[in-house]
Amino acid sequence: MDVRTDVLIVGGGPVGLALALDLTYRGIDCVVADAGDGKVRHPKVSTIGPRSMELFRRWGVADAVRGAGWPADHPLDIAWVTRVGGHEIYRYRRGTAANRPAFTHTPEPDQMCPAHWLNPVLTRAVGVHPDGPLRLRTTVDDVVRADDHVDATLTDHVTGTATGIRARFLVACDGASSPVRRACGIDAPARHRTEVFRNILFRAPELRERLGERAALVHFLMRSSTMRFPLRSLNGSDLYNLVVGAGDGAEETDALTLIRDALAFDTPVEPLSDGAWHLTHRVADRYRAGPVFLAGDAAHTLAPAGGFGLNTGIGDAADLSWKLAATLEGWAGRGLLDTYETERRPIALESLEEANVNLRRTLRREVPPEIHLDGPVGERARAEMAKRLESSGARREFDAPEIHFRQRYRSPAVIEDPGANRRPDGPGGPDAGWRPGSEPGLRAAHAWWDATTSTLDLFGRGFVLLRFAEHGELAPVERAFAEKGVPLTVRAGGDAEVAGLYERSFVLVRPDGHVAWRGDDPPRDPAAFVDTVRGDRVP
Repeated sequence: MDVRTDVLIVGGGPVGLALALDLTYRGIDCVVADAGDGKVRHPKVSTIGPRSMELFRRWGVADAVRGAGWPADHPLDIAWVTRVGGHEIYRYRRGTAANRPAFTHTPEPDQMCPAHWLNPVLTRAVGVHPDGPLRLRTTVDDVVRADDHVDATLTDHVTGTATGIRARFLVACDGASSPVRRACGIDAPARHRTEVFRNILFRAPELRERLGERAALVHFLMRSSTMRFPLRSLNGSDLYNLVVGAGDGAEETDALTLIRDALAFDTPVEPLSDGAWHLTHRVADRYRAGPVFLAGDAAHTLAPAGGFGLNTGIGDAADLSWKLAATLEGWAGRGLLDTYETERRPIALESLEEANVNLRRTLRREVPPEIHLDGPVGERARAEMAKRLESSGARREFDAPEIHFRQRYRSPAVIEDPGANRRPDGPGGPDAGWRPGSEPGLRAAHAWWDATTSTLDLFGRGFVLLRFAEHGELAPVERAFAEKGVPLTVRAGGDAEVAGLYERSFVLVRPDGHVAWRGDDPPRDPAAFVDTVRGDRVP
């Protein structure tokens, strides 16, 4: 073979690049092959969820994502309107990136960063070949799986050269149609009816100024059955995306007419692209075939309502990466790699259903013609609609931190706490004070360890054992980790607030930041304990 690497990543979108960042963070060699040229011509994704931002913080790119271009003074509000600039029915006020209150449950709130900004940020951080592992305009062909490696051909479509590559593992981040998944014989059946939409990207250089205080991150149209979907600002200035449903002749209507129908006043607009989009709801039956793994859209495609798709894929990368690294470094248990599917597939299924609930809420919402009227009749109709929006949970699509942070892993590598007092899910607005806890399987809670250090900053390289009590002998535990070659750091301290949030005297946090175990006394059988958390307890 001409090239040898630890991990071959097929696909250089955000998930593939996130996986490369985490592998590089762990000192693991990888090659990322992407058939494209690195340019995003129709950006659709713009909200980077708080858990993804926390991971970007770990990889050193959070500041670059925040500074990619979104104006700090642009409203993050969600407004339901008859037309943009017309009658406003209901507004969920979320402040701006500059003035919203600090969140208690995360140091990294969600950030607006559409794909045409995000991909260059991640590409620069990963590095393009020959200075980095990312190879653009390169396809992966002739994949042959063995028990302990993958052989393939890298075809450079700029030079026309073909290079043989052998990788210990291959991770398919090659999109919803994933040729790698199909070649592995893994099905991803549809779980709900496929919906067809149009995405219309357009430029409107004066719209932001014309709207003034009526500007919003998202304007949910309530004009007709086909015009009841989001018109979203993509860059906080002049770039917008309009989603149009199928039916009522919308498929044959030209883009400019649809844009002007969405706006209540005349302003210069320039359609940039217009394409049909098939919304599918799929989760792969399996996430692994020998040394081949699926991540991102190759493993699951979700409705965009709620912003779970990209963020679920980045979560895949964070879970899989440390397990690949542990295996390559020789300290993983026999079943650790299998826990990737055990832990992540249920998260995809839960997120798919949550996203579909959000989508159905919009699809079922009636658009009574009276809401478009001026005068008392229209005002009453809009007031009634505002009450229905409030009571139907319309805000939840944009404010559901419990979905992002109560994703709980259940696998043989997580030790349950039988005495856990389940915390109720709660509202997640900045002032609500909602906090996720430290139950095993959850992402370990954020609190300020000191003035500038989040508890999240303590995790990442190996296992971290937080100690909030003086009693208990930890030397046997540290010895057991060392004998198995499993990296462990013991951190004692934390103030009363942190100790109260973590609830137990001892909390073991995995390299991905999820809690593996907690208790009020050290484990009684350290050797068995270490084997469990490193994935050597095969069910």
